[in-house]
Amino acid sequence: MEINFSLGFPKQVKIIEVGPRDGLQNEINIIHSNIKIAFINQLAETGLKEIEVTSFVSPKWIPQLSDHLEVFKTINKNPNIHYSVLIPNLLGLENALSVDIKNIAVIATPSELFSQKNTNCSVSQNLKRIEAILALAKRHKIRVRAYISCVFDCPYEGKIHAKKVLSLGQALLSLGCDEISLGDTIGTGTPLKVHSLLNILLPHIHPNKIAVHFHDTYGQALVNIYAALQHGIAIFDSSAAGLGGCPYAKGAAGNVATEDVIYLLNGMKIETGVNLTKIAAAGSFIMKALNRTSLSKTHLAYQTSE
Repeated sequence: MEINFSLGFPKQVKIIEVGPRDGLQNEINIIHSNIKIAFINQLAETGLKEIEVTSFVSPKWIPQLSDHLEVFKTINKNPNIHYSVLIPNLLGLENALSVDIKNIAVIATPSELFSQKNTNCSVSQNLKRIEAILALAKRHKIRVRAYISCVFDCPYEGKIHAKKVLSLGQALLSLGCDEISLGDTIGTGTPLKVHSLLNILLPHIHPNKIAVHFHDTYGQALVNIYAALQHGIAIFDSSAAGLGGCPYAKGAAGNVATEDVIYLLNGMKIETGVNLTKIAAAGSFIMKALNRTSLSKTHLAYQTSE
């Protein structure tokens, strides 16, 4: 298979920290809001420019994030950081407007079965919901990114064809999304799959519109990031200490650890602006609060007593 490396490695990348939302949403025991707020405030001191802090989802579906209003209102807002929230529907956005949200994310998938499990509607119905969200968001000058779940494989449908991902990505961008994040929701991606998907997408979508979001189920997340870098992708979602999982995808492991991503990029002389030691400290804080130990070797090497 021919692989297009002509773009080379980017000199600078953006890390989008998803730990406070995607990392914590799958935790069974309810975490006190003060812990979430302290975690987000620590992350804001690391040099990160974008942090996804919560989701304006119904407590019926994700009780862990029922404190979304309190969390968003209480965190210290650094004007140089985009604080984003996941919005599942129009009601969620209407609630978010009460706290002056400026950055949101929506979620879609090319898998009909996963769409039913995750959003209780079909792929086309979900696009209609997103269209309504975008119409309101744009009126309020809100930046919108779109997650695309299950870009390689679905826990219910199996293999997902790249052309379906392309079609959905183009639809989301045409509706007004500012970027799309390609999600390997169950962590079955490999470098070959990454190359194959990006070879289909990049002739039609500019790389500055594409982020990647890898889960580390089979230990492939970092090599998948390296593969994406070879195509010029420069936006990466990650989670401090590798927190995460998906409540609608059984067996999905945590997100790739922010510490591991920063260590990789530092070693490649690619600028992130993120302090590795401070990220490890924030990861240590939240893992102690959860009475757990990070699986990231980078985290363990850089953790501090702070």
